[in-house]
This record gives sequence, structure tokens and C-alpha cells, in this order.
Amino acid sequence: LSRELSLDEMAEIRQQCPDIELEVFVHGALCIAYSGRCLLSGYLNHRDSNQGVCTNACRWEYKPSPAEELADGNLIQRNPQADSVYFLEEKNRPGEMMPVFEDEHGTYIMNSKDLRAIEHVQRLVDIGIDCLKIEGRTKSHYYVARTTQAYRQAIDSAAAGKPIDPKLIGALENLSNRGYTDGFYQRHHSEEHQNYISGSSRSHRQEFVGEAVVAGAENGWILVDVKNRFQVGDRLEFILPEGNNIEVVLDRLQNANGQPIDVAPGNGHQVRVPYAGPASPLILISRFL
Repeated sequence: LSRELSLDEMAEIRQQCPDIELEVFVHGALCIAYSGRCLLSGYLNHRDSNQGVCTNACRWEYKPSPAEELADGNLIQRNPQADSVYFLEEKNRPGEMMPVFEDEHGTYIMNSKDLRAIEHVQRLVDIGIDCLKIEGRTKSHYYVARTTQAYRQAIDSAAAGKPIDPKLIGALENLSNRGYTDGFYQRHHSEEHQNYISGSSRSHRQEFVGEAVVAGAENGWILVDVKNRFQVGDRLEFILPEGNNIEVVLDRLQNANGQPIDVAPGNGHQVRVPYAGPASPLILISRFL
């Protein structure tokens, strides 16, 4: 279903079409355009949003510079004292100046808040939605693992008639995000749910630091591919597909050869981390900041 639908409209569609399987987006990046009709990704990268290959170009880092319109209609860079028209320069395209126009509604190249509808999972289950979809394009497998785990638990709670665990909302807050909104699920009539101040991703309280190379521990240790720096004394969380995550304070650390060390330097290294949990086909490790 379109992301522009409210919960009441979804319920009406279900009532009118009881035999059709319905899927809705519940989490992730929101398009700045209506139903993915943005042309920005196609213009810059020849990857069209309507063909499912959007590069999220609206979320890249841009640098504005003032522009001036000449008599022939062309635009040039100009002295920043004047106003009205500006150029944008994308970080990885130096020298490629793109005009951006601003009117009373603001500029059209901007970040929206991220969608988070986990608090509406009970209503979606009651409506009879068949599938909840997480937008994970350009996201890490760590992000996908954490969000999928949270929504899986929310669905199970809703199906069992239990309220949502508030810790699930906290887990999603810990992920990198641009502020959350429930989008069109409920109608909002004020600027409260708009993000005019910060469009960049918020720093998060947990960081993806490692991934186990093997499924289980050997003599109480697992070999880990390091993704970001961590060290002895850090509070870590082992993230398991089954949802039975384990939190520990790291008291020991070894290099790949089994020699004691204090710090896992960063991406590209392998270390051994003490682990007493169950074997799992995928063990991700995050660090509390």
C-alpha cells in the first residue's frame, strides 16, 4: 500500500478487499516526494526511485552557494549578499553546481524524518495486514538485524494480546536515525512533526563493532571481524537472530593468535572475544556509547 495512507484508510481497504494480501511500510527512510515520484536519483545516478533502485540522493551531504540568474535565463554563482536562488554542490561531485529554489514551503531537496510505526503494530495486526516492510536500502546488515528483531517481537506480542515492550522503541532509538515520525499513519496538522533544524543522521547510543566469524565459541572465545573500535571495559551486546540478546561488560580481549590485548583497533582486524551464549549462524556485536 502507498505510504500516504492512514490507518483508517488501510482498514477500509482491508474491509473492501478481504482476500488480497496487504503489505505496508513500517520503518526506514521516507521519500521526500509523493509515493516515490522524486526524479533526483534518476537525474544524478540514472537509478529511478519508481523502479526500486533509489540511491537516497536527497540524503547526501550538499553545500549551498548563492546563484544569480542572467538575462538569458542561465544561472551563475554570485556574491552571497543577494538572495532568492542558490546552487547546491554534492560532496562527491565538486564543481557540479545544481540550482535549488526555495519558496514559502521551503526547498525541495531535504531530508525527511525516518518512519517508525512500531507503536502501531497492534492496530496493523487487528486490521489484518499480512506483511510489515522495513526500508533497508543502503543500510547495513546490523541495521536490518536490529529493526527486524524489534518488529518481530512486536508482532509476536500483538498476536499474543500483549502490549508492546517499551524497550523495543529504545532499541530503535539507539540506531542511527534522523528523528522519527509515524508518517501518514495518523494525520498531523502542525509543524510539530516536521524537522526543520537537523537533516543529518543523529548520533546513536549503540555502535556496530563486530561480527562473529564462526557460529559458536571455541574454548569460551569467538573469533570476530572488527567493524569499529572497542576495548576492554566496554559494555557490549551480542545480537542473535532468535532475539535472546546478551549484554556483557568486556573484561578480556585477545588478538587472533590468542594473545591478550586491550583494544580492538577497528575495521580490518580480527580479535577473540569471550562468549558464553548459544551457537548461532549470525552473531553481531554492538557497543553502548
